[in-house]
Amino acid sequence: MICMNNSELKKLISRQKSNYSLDQEFYVSQHIFDLDIKNIFSKQWVFVGHISRIPNYGDYFLFNIGKESIIIVRDKDDSVHAHYNVCRHRGSHICLENEGNSKVLICPYHAWTYNLDGSLRGARLMDKDFNKNDWHLHKCNSQLFEGLIFINLSEHPNDFEEFIAPTKKFIEFHGLSDAKIANRQYYPTEGNWKLTLDNFHECYHCQPSHPEYCQVHDKDYIIAYGAGSNTGPASEKFDNILTEWNTKVEKMGHLTGEYYETEFNDYSRSAERTPLKEGMFTETKTGKPISKLMGKFKDYDCGYTSVGTSPFNSLLMCNDFATLFTFIPISPLYTQVELMWLVHKDAEEGKDYNLEEMKWMWDVTTIADKRIIEDNQKGVLSKKYVPGPLSQMERGLEKFKSWYLKHLENSLI
Repeated sequence: MICMNNSELKKLISRQKSNYSLDQEFYVSQHIFDLDIKNIFSKQWVFVGHISRIPNYGDYFLFNIGKESIIIVRDKDDSVHAHYNVCRHRGSHICLENEGNSKVLICPYHAWTYNLDGSLRGARLMDKDFNKNDWHLHKCNSQLFEGLIFINLSEHPNDFEEFIAPTKKFIEFHGLSDAKIANRQYYPTEGNWKLTLDNFHECYHCQPSHPEYCQVHDKDYIIAYGAGSNTGPASEKFDNILTEWNTKVEKMGHLTGEYYETEFNDYSRSAERTPLKEGMFTETKTGKPISKLMGKFKDYDCGYTSVGTSPFNSLLMCNDFATLFTFIPISPLYTQVELMWLVHKDAEEGKDYNLEEMKWMWDVTTIADKRIIEDNQKGVLSKKYVPGPLSQMERGLEKFKSWYLKHLENSLI
């Protein structure tokens, strides 16, 4: 592993050209990856699951990132705790399965036993002056909002209420707290996390690579909004479609509008409501409604809500189901992509929704993205790779790159 000192890394950062992709080192270096986890991922509020994944007392799951493993567990009073999966005795992992149910947390090494709130319940044969109250599991910062479980690995996290405020009304309108997980799926991707997010932040590749996505979304939307507002060139035609749709939706009493930051800040948030392609009610092959209406929707408005709470999360929500993305950096050349599909908590599979129809668009699109990213990573590993110029439809990629470089450089001070 080649380690750069801060001075060398600052010089590398200063050499990056505007409206070009990054130099090879940013996509392959273990040293830079470790800095990314410490200074980028660990300082974000990231949602790692939905409350419906742990419906019962003692239900837990693990969230693993870098060298950390976090236990997310539901207690008897329905509170949700997040603990580092590290025994306070000699450091062993406590929970070894990715999910399960346990009314107490017992270390498999020496049987130190913890209550679900993390307090030490029992430790055999310790000295008389041993105080159990001093050996609580290390807590991980966590918040529950609209059924979404957020964690933050920082010692001094940003204020959660300030973080969620700009996107709050968009998430609340969809009623995710009254939802349940219809399906969870992993798409292991052999590519650096920045290449994975580069792909997600542009729709330049959508027309050649994603016919299914283009079947659901208007061509002019894809050009101007496909990866979010201000990520592509302006489209007067789509602006007119959007204005007309907003007028109709406001009369229905539904939410309209958008929020975006001209430059990504500490939170890198965005939100917008836009129409689907004409004739489409939801993101299915036929465009027909697929499940029970969610949240505050009184009827189908044929709209689509896109929310980015951090670079590592996206919520893509129709009137009757939601698709949630979490991007988890695992190593310099490997990213775990997790998708969750949410439906109304009372919806029954086979009666109220067809899972395959609901999964269709984002499942085939994410499988295609996995291939694209992996091919991209293979090319970036070549000695002939040099950063190439970005198109007018890759403005989102440039915004993300500028945000990333700024925060990486600030961490070196």
